[in-house]
Amino acid sequence: MPEVKLMDKLANRLREDAANIDAEISAQLDSRIRASLAAVEPETARRQRDTRRRSVSFWLASSLTGVAAALGVIAILNIVDTNEPAAVPRTVADTATQPIEIPVIDLDVEAATLTGPLAQELADLQADLKRAEEVVRGDVRIDF
Repeated sequence: MPEVKLMDKLANRLREDAANIDAEISAQLDSRIRASLAAVEPETARRQRDTRRRSVSFWLASSLTGVAAALGVIAILNIVDTNEPAAVPRTVADTATQPIEIPVIDLDVEAATLTGPLAQELADLQADLKRAEEVVRGDVRIDF
């Protein structure tokens, strides 16, 4: 029970602090926020739409695969000449085994050096984040 009271006190304190913050939002940021909120759709509706679209595409893909497999089997059976006598299986003693030759591939292997490009990418990302932070701080002026 003491944990609940502590959480209630914390929630009330956070609400009071939030009410005391005086923040101005620029028209550009406000329009971006409204556009983001308008673009959001419920997860269940998106999932149902994707499931319907996926089930139709899976049905079509499996149907086309089945038709292609059936046509392949029919073509193979029609190509086989039935007038030829059946081949007599040979025994192991009848065949002379040839040694298997394994081709030798000359590989020129050297270690990849990725630390330079990765370090540069990290520096670029940090600079982008800094610029984005400055833009957001310019858009939202907060007075404490």
